[in-house]
Amino acid sequence: MRTTLTGACLLILATAIGLPGQAPPAGGAVLYENARLIPGDGSAVIERSAMVADQGVIVRIGPAGSVAVPASTRRVDLAGKTVIPALIATHVHPGFQQGLAYSAANYTRETVVSDLARALYFGVAVVQSMGIETGDLLYQLRSEQQQGRPLGALLQVAGRGIGSPNAGPGGATYAGIAYEVTTEAEARQAVRELAARQVDMVKIWVDDRNGRAPKLSPPLYRAVIAEAHARKLRVIAHVFYHADAVDLVAAGIDAFAHLVRDTVMDDALVAAIVKKNVVVMGNLTTPLKPTYLSPPPWLAAGDPMHALLSATLAPPAVERMTAYYAKREPTAVEGARQRYAILQRSLARLNAAGAKIVLGADTGLEDHPFGFAEQLELQAMVEAGLSPAQAIVAATSRAAEFLALHDRGAIVAGKRADFLVLDANPLDDITNTRRISRIVIGNEEVDRRALVALMR
Repeated sequence: MRTTLTGACLLILATAIGLPGQAPPAGGAVLYENARLIPGDGSAVIERSAMVADQGVIVRIGPAGSVAVPASTRRVDLAGKTVIPALIATHVHPGFQQGLAYSAANYTRETVVSDLARALYFGVAVVQSMGIETGDLLYQLRSEQQQGRPLGALLQVAGRGIGSPNAGPGGATYAGIAYEVTTEAEARQAVRELAARQVDMVKIWVDDRNGRAPKLSPPLYRAVIAEAHARKLRVIAHVFYHADAVDLVAAGIDAFAHLVRDTVMDDALVAAIVKKNVVVMGNLTTPLKPTYLSPPPWLAAGDPMHALLSATLAPPAVERMTAYYAKREPTAVEGARQRYAILQRSLARLNAAGAKIVLGADTGLEDHPFGFAEQLELQAMVEAGLSPAQAIVAATSRAAEFLALHDRGAIVAGKRADFLVLDANPLDDITNTRRISRIVIGNEEVDRRALVALMR
């Protein structure tokens, strides 16, 4: 953020302050009591709860007063608070923005660690990078986390995504990152290379990117899917057109990284998505941005989102996010609203049909910072028709299931003690997920000031 620490100093600082990673030191048993507890898996809320965690794991849960513990157990009174699982983000792009600059030159260890720290500050404990990854950096950071080094939010990687020539991520910032394939042999070889690096999933771009590239043809994406599935890897597709989505579902795609955007998803496509257990994410917040003619409430002083942004970004960055709205034209806003309504209607249909919806926000695009994007996506999901309880499930237990993280995502016995303590009830207003009192990862409270020290 505002620091001038060198990369070496950042590493020393991260080790010294004990930022939460995936194997935090054991701090003994703790009884958290009297909070409203929202498990995150759709089960009943406990209005006044007791939760025991030890060795980083939840041991017992019940109503307050029903859980017996030794007299020596440390007690934390959370009366008046609400506890939910820590959030899990399934679609992020770390490493490209530093202050007001957005470029490939920013793709450094310090910038990625900054993004991971910012995500955790906003309550996001896990992030899945989604295919705009170059070199060895993210693999190295993932390895360090697996070895116990604390580096903010847990990182999962997809490596280099796969598309047809010029069909990968748009813009000069991302040039040359994606695999560009024209034959089935090239498509299968790309998957084999990704599998050798043990990626967490495979990303493909299928559409024509607004006419600037050929589509990834059905024989090519079918080859990717078959090769990936043979290696027990899931494939997620960047999609735009309804017709492509229909064939991708038939081809065995595992997830969609965006909703269809040319038309509302019809009943047949929605039914096929549900039948095939295809996971979907709304990625509503980038198209939500241009639907406002003036600065939205979350950028106003006094709003909890504004407070989070002000704590984690330098003032010029927040000012530019606000200044964007000074240039909006009513006709452009109306067009954006019409396009956005397509996404809202599709997500509502998917939700009503019981589709597996997860939290994904295309985080890390320019002026779409880590943590902010996920917190705003929760609001957008509810505005599109999900209940607050459904949005929380999508952002916690179902996202964990999608990322194959079986030890977290819900507040139940046997799962990791990763949770947020909130000052207000998000079931009353989903934006209350931004009113974070404390963050606990592996039964260790996060030092949020230490996270800020890692931000650039």
